[in-house]
Amino acid sequence: MLEVEDLHSFYGAAHVLQGVTLQVPEREVLAVLGRNGMGKTTLVRSIMGLSPPRIGGGAIRWEGRSLAGLTPYQIAATGIAIVPQGRRLFPSLTVTEHLTCLKPARARHGWTLARLFALFPRLGERRHHRGHQLSGGERGLLALARALVTDPRLLLLDEPSEGLAPVMVQHVEEIIAELKRSGLALLLVEQNLRSALSVADRVCVLEAGRVAYSGQAEDGETIGRYLGL
Repeated sequence: MLEVEDLHSFYGAAHVLQGVTLQVPEREVLAVLGRNGMGKTTLVRSIMGLSPPRIGGGAIRWEGRSLAGLTPYQIAATGIAIVPQGRRLFPSLTVTEHLTCLKPARARHGWTLARLFALFPRLGERRHHRGHQLSGGERGLLALARALVTDPRLLLLDEPSEGLAPVMVQHVEEIIAELKRSGLALLLVEQNLRSALSVADRVCVLEAGRVAYSGQAEDGETIGRYLGL
């Protein structure tokens, strides 16, 4: 289980996260929603130990262990993976090279190339294409597949539907649902309310760096009001 307690994060003097508290239980999907600039990406970066931001207070615990002071590499080794906003692919590497350059120390779920290409058949078709030759949707799928190669128990997804055509958004939703069924816990940062509610168990709405709402995903009407929809 991931526990974030009274988390305060800063970009320089800007106090972005102002006492955020939330939990991601095992085998559940928590959707973190909010308008632009509310602190969603800052939350993901803080959990993963990326800098900036600077954590100025609070605690982040994974399976009871504090992540304070750990590098992103060390946090990844505990079983947390990230699909970052912007995807951060290597333009010159092929799809296959992206998926074979990382190997976990101990693999539990066996994310082989064959299994990944079965889950992401479009990537199998593009296995020899380089990062810069992929469409936006294909880059998103590759970033997700690359994260699975590390054999995570918790997956942080930052705006996976951003910039995607509706048919590709639906495909991503189906993949997230499949990963949930496999037992993976997910923290899903989204602006697409319909997409988030289609896969989430619970929802947390951030407003100005604070948790404005936390509850079940079934209460879409209340969530929409908090988002001004």
